[in-house]
Amino acid sequence: MQYVKLGSTGLDVSRICLGCMTYGLPDRGTHEWTLDEEASRPLIRQALESGINFFDTANVYSDGTSEEIVGRALKDFARRDEIVLATKVHGRTRPGPNGHGLSRKAIMSEIDHSLARLGTDYVDLYQIHRYDHATPVEETMEALHDLVKAGKVRYIGASSMWAWEFSKAQYTAERHGWTKFVSMQNHYNLLYREEEREMLPLCRDQGVGVVPWSPLARGRLTRDWGTTTERSANDTFGGRLYQEGDRTIVEAVTRIAGERAVPRAQVALAWLLHQDTVAAPIVGASRPQHIEDAVAAVELGLSDKELEELEAPYTPHAISGHS
Repeated sequence: MQYVKLGSTGLDVSRICLGCMTYGLPDRGTHEWTLDEEASRPLIRQALESGINFFDTANVYSDGTSEEIVGRALKDFARRDEIVLATKVHGRTRPGPNGHGLSRKAIMSEIDHSLARLGTDYVDLYQIHRYDHATPVEETMEALHDLVKAGKVRYIGASSMWAWEFSKAQYTAERHGWTKFVSMQNHYNLLYREEEREMLPLCRDQGVGVVPWSPLARGRLTRDWGTTTERSANDTFGGRLYQEGDRTIVEAVTRIAGERAVPRAQVALAWLLHQDTVAAPIVGASRPQHIEDAVAAVELGLSDKELEELEAPYTPHAISGHS
């Protein structure tokens, strides 16, 4: 495994981040395809043994049970100081007023709930899951800064939003002397490259580390076009992200994977790892092979010709993933 600094920080993270949305009770929340604790623990252990030290979850995943499962597994299998644990805040966790969003009240409540579920005194990276248009950005950034100063959070990060919104949040923090975001978790893969227009250049200029979600396009880059899985059949959100024209890109991945005699997932992840703003793609894993492919992709070098072949078929997409 290789390690890299997260943005301009001194924090070392593995080039692969294990996305933990896959782990949670199937009858809690909206993800019926998740793995329960018994099935999740061997995969989390395999990730650790493979050198992965970066784990990402969220308070809303499987109604909080993802945090519980991940927290217990990491406590049993690793030393807390050796891992980088990330979670997120924004989505609705309970009915009624103040049950979601990025108000000071919501942030202060949700960090304590997440820490209790994770079984830890702090999280290394606390990310806003989306931008909250109903709360002044000053309120959000000051609350996050106070969590850092209180020792509950080491670094803060953001997720999918418009580049001007991210810039506004960073400027607000800098103007007040508050903690700034060190990472951007955005929608970025071979089938969706709209982030290359504004967000990625902004992150490059400001020294912000990029940790893309859905690096394999919900698995579309790993299988024949049109093939369905249990997850894809029940993934209404993912069904809105891609289009029929993306088939040619999947075919390019298939050709190169065949020539290299490697799984398609390795080629798709290797392309992401060649992008200079990307620190660590967030890879979900429901089978041991998924982790093996992700780790192998770190060492898979692609030629300029292969990179061009993968990128050439791309056509502009409607913006997706910001909400």
